[in-house]
Amino acid sequence: MSRTSWQLWRNQICGVARIDLKRNFLTRRALWVYLIALAPVAIFGVGTLVRLKTHSHPAVGMDTRHFAATFQTFYLRFVVFFGCAGVFLNLFHGEVLDRSLHFYFLAPLRREVLLAGKYLSGLAAASAIFCLSVVLQFAALYGSHSSGMIEQFLFHGHGWEQLAAYLGVTVLACVGYGSVFLFLGVLFRNALLPSIAVLVWESLSGYLPPLLQKVSVIYYLKSLCPVEEVTAATKYGSGGAFSFFAFNPEPAQASTAILALLILSFALLAVASLRLRRMEIDYGAE
Repeated sequence: MSRTSWQLWRNQICGVARIDLKRNFLTRRALWVYLIALAPVAIFGVGTLVRLKTHSHPAVGMDTRHFAATFQTFYLRFVVFFGCAGVFLNLFHGEVLDRSLHFYFLAPLRREVLLAGKYLSGLAAASAIFCLSVVLQFAALYGSHSSGMIEQFLFHGHGWEQLAAYLGVTVLACVGYGSVFLFLGVLFRNALLPSIAVLVWESLSGYLPPLLQKVSVIYYLKSLCPVEEVTAATKYGSGGAFSFFAFNPEPAQASTAILALLILSFALLAVASLRLRRMEIDYGAE
């Protein structure tokens, strides 16, 4: 492959990504994605206001475990999951509904390049939205503590390291779930039922045998979190009777988890690009 071809494809991918960012994520259509991303910020913010009003100041360590539990059980499994579903399923289906996909297909543009550009636009938007939410959650949760305690936590209690780890996990969640939902959006005309199946599989991951858990995205994301979910769950008594049926396999090594998510994403995008080559537009069927 010549250097000129690579440069052309790179420019085309960047062009598609810029167009999609403006059309899909800087309009009112994306408002609900911003709202769902801000939901945990509002929850932590209300909790901080109650603390300030009642002069209640739990230990920083308790807040650390609280954040870990919320991040892994609510933010990754529901907020990021549904947010990525809304972002990536709509990349091609939205074009069909707007009756504009044929413009891309008529352009001198390889369909693999089109898919890569759309995926990068969704990844950039989702990563920015959900990473910003993580930063705001961090600020809202620890906002009730004194400046001295916050400084101690950030600079001497691994606060910055934890925040960086959570941001990295959030980006990888967008990489993994983004490729899954883009794959479903390209392969299925109506991806509702397959998306529900993925939701059930990811939600029940903790109750599957260890070998099957490794086929889920959430297993590798949990392995990269700086505070283990089982510790946070035990602290707050989550799980109840169902915890008897839960399996707790050893977390994957960080390098293994990252590599597994990247391989999964590449494989799903490769299959989706093959399907996209044979895709024919039928607006009347929508």
